[in-house]
Amino acid sequence: MSRGTVKIAAFLVLCCSCPRAVFALDLPLREISDDSSVRKKLFDEWFIDAPPRVPAKSARRETLPGGERIEVRTERMEDEFSIVLAREFGGAFPGWAQGSWVISRSVEDGSLLRIQIFPRSDPYTYIQFHPLDSERSRMDMVVYNAYLAQSVNMPAPIERLLTLPLQDILESANNKTLFRYFEPYTGDYADTRTLISRIRRFLPDLSFADDGAINEDGDYVFINTLEKQAENPGLNCSGFAKWLVDGLLRPLTGRRLPINILKQAYGQRGSSFTAPFETLRDPFFGLDWVRNLASAVNGTLKSPAFAVLEELEVNRCPFSQIILRKDRTTRTEPYGGFLPEAGFDINGLAALMYTLAIDEPGMFYLGAVNTELAPKPRMRQYFHVAAFFPYFDENGAFHVVLFESAAETSFNRFAARYPGHYINLVRIPVEKTFEP
Repeated sequence: MSRGTVKIAAFLVLCCSCPRAVFALDLPLREISDDSSVRKKLFDEWFIDAPPRVPAKSARRETLPGGERIEVRTERMEDEFSIVLAREFGGAFPGWAQGSWVISRSVEDGSLLRIQIFPRSDPYTYIQFHPLDSERSRMDMVVYNAYLAQSVNMPAPIERLLTLPLQDILESANNKTLFRYFEPYTGDYADTRTLISRIRRFLPDLSFADDGAINEDGDYVFINTLEKQAENPGLNCSGFAKWLVDGLLRPLTGRRLPINILKQAYGQRGSSFTAPFETLRDPFFGLDWVRNLASAVNGTLKSPAFAVLEELEVNRCPFSQIILRKDRTTRTEPYGGFLPEAGFDINGLAALMYTLAIDEPGMFYLGAVNTELAPKPRMRQYFHVAAFFPYFDENGAFHVVLFESAAETSFNRFAARYPGHYINLVRIPVEKTFEP
């Protein structure tokens, strides 16, 4: 994302909720109104005129044949400036509404640096073009700071793209199957929205307690000893994840899960090196816990065929490069994807949640956070559990609702809490009925 786009989106909260007016439902890509006539009109005076004159131009409004309005304005950075063709969005022109363009040029010589097009009303999803040579340009597809596609050759120079209809540009792309990530069907997430609402109703009755869980008899106990809690009973992160799963299963089975089965080793993890520390440090507790929960709920709600690790564990992501920002600097670095017995680098979790929402509607995820911890010897340890509900609301805005330790918390704060950590994810099917 260019600095110009960062400026446009600076006031937004990443991932948890892009602000959307209740009436602002995006269109399928093929139905975005064509503004190439406006871009042709602006070409000489805005897109190729000398740099000293363009940034000084006053903002103006243009109206498309269908009545849609566009605000044309410039934004200046240190060594570049942008011409923003901002579509109207709820009476404002934020610059990231569906169909908006941001055209960045060099302050020094006026050359075209990049074009960004927003296929959704979301500042963190965009298609980007860079110059390549006199006959070609390069295309990137970016969602939540991850490249779905990078440096894809386009059969037209970047100057030509400035006047082409958007549909012609999209049609010439070689990665059209990836456009599905810009077209969520909001009806697919109705059950997820219902489940989130029902979970929230019970939260005021819950409290946090270290090592706390509810056993199969409905008693608050300590996970380690199974002894009943006496004063101020509550749930810890693992006990809360069990509470969520029990809420899905109990309406069907009439009972809660026993705690002991959730503490058992599940699947491949560890080695001869870690084996001596299983009792002393219990390094795989969180991993075993979420795997056993996912196995139980998938085997009951779907079928025993879905209770195996190959079906439970999230082990793929559609991107291999991410954008990192810190202290006003931006860099791109490789993203390793899934690592066995570790999961995914939390740096890419926002993009992973977005793509999972598109690829797997009707699922939520339990995650086991892990990193290498002291004391010596250092070893990977799974020390925290959380639940993630990625979804799109009725108007198409993307959200990630995060529940952990008997409360709803912030996805942003969660990601900031665990820099450099990993998270192993298991999938849980959504059910509208929830009675913990």
